[in-house]
Amino acid sequence: MSAATEQVTALEDAHASGVYGMRPLVLERGQGARAWDTDGREYIDLMAAQGALNVGHCHPKVVAAVEEQLRRMTLCPPAVYSPQRAQLVERLCALAGMRRVFLSNSGTEANEAALKFARVSTGRTKVVAAKRGFHGRSMGSLSTTWDPKYRKPFEPLIPGVEHVTYDDLEALDAAVGDGTAAVILEVVQGEGGVHPASEACLRGAQALCRERGALLILDEVQTGFGRTGRLFAFQRYGLEPDLVSLAKSLGGGLPMGATLIGERVAALPSSSHGSTFGGNPLACAAALASLDAIEGEGLCERAERLGAEARATIAGWGLPVVKDVRGLGLMIGVELRKRVTPALKGLQERGVLALPAGNQVLRLLPPLVIEEDELAQALGQVHACLEAL
Repeated sequence: MSAATEQVTALEDAHASGVYGMRPLVLERGQGARAWDTDGREYIDLMAAQGALNVGHCHPKVVAAVEEQLRRMTLCPPAVYSPQRAQLVERLCALAGMRRVFLSNSGTEANEAALKFARVSTGRTKVVAAKRGFHGRSMGSLSTTWDPKYRKPFEPLIPGVEHVTYDDLEALDAAVGDGTAAVILEVVQGEGGVHPASEACLRGAQALCRERGALLILDEVQTGFGRTGRLFAFQRYGLEPDLVSLAKSLGGGLPMGATLIGERVAALPSSSHGSTFGGNPLACAAALASLDAIEGEGLCERAERLGAEARATIAGWGLPVVKDVRGLGLMIGVELRKRVTPALKGLQERGVLALPAGNQVLRLLPPLVIEEDELAQALGQVHACLEAL
């Protein structure tokens, strides 16, 4: 480790909050699906900043849009109209088939807004969420997140949240009643192990909500913007959710969240919710450029094809340590019969960065712009690493 790397790690260890389990790695530069550390070592990045870089590091369109906007205006008060915000909200509504959008800065904020809209719209307070689900770490979103390791230090959380088995329509049927404001689900659980929901359960959840006066919130923070082979994962099944939470890849690398709002959702009272930085011109310009790249470069179709090929390749290895391979598009989970930490360390040593999804699932979230030879090279290292476990 170089002196420069040691200096960076020492400063963060001494002064940062300490809430993250840190890797011995200092990244300073990225381009496309590759990243470089301060010692000059190159990596194929299958983390993509927890799936937030669908268009890759420093996409030229995003860089150009941000540079231009920096010279014009970085922040505009949310109560004043903005050309960039106007273009983005119109485009998101058209792409998703929704009526309105609330812009914020992150996925947890997008889910907080969705929960508030659901309460105001229905006059109810109960929320039904899924076991293994992850929706954020602020107090409302955390209440719908399931894993006790996130929840326990901050209890008591907001009351009236019930967690049921994921992808279990009977469990949802039993939980959703007259007092239910919303059901919140991920189309594919990311943090919970890369588990896709069945079309039957998602459609059933939508029908239950409409029958019983609740709202359906779909959390697409990680699955949105082409990750699963569609611009939004709910479009794969022809769903019409009432609220959709978005973030991560929306901003092309800049912080941005959004809550899509459907026809069944009532408006919040004026000034009852807001965000100083939500919908700022800089992030909106980046988001518009990111959408241009996703649509113009056919990244949804690319994710569908490359993801199917990658899952078939991994399953075809027939490695004893691999229990299951699942996912949609370029959102891939490899469930192991052993703990995943040694695999993550081994991959980093081999020049590949990947993520866990629980204790035994290797999560692969490459940028959708990854070159086919880069993906093949990375999968070769995954094979070597898993074979050595």
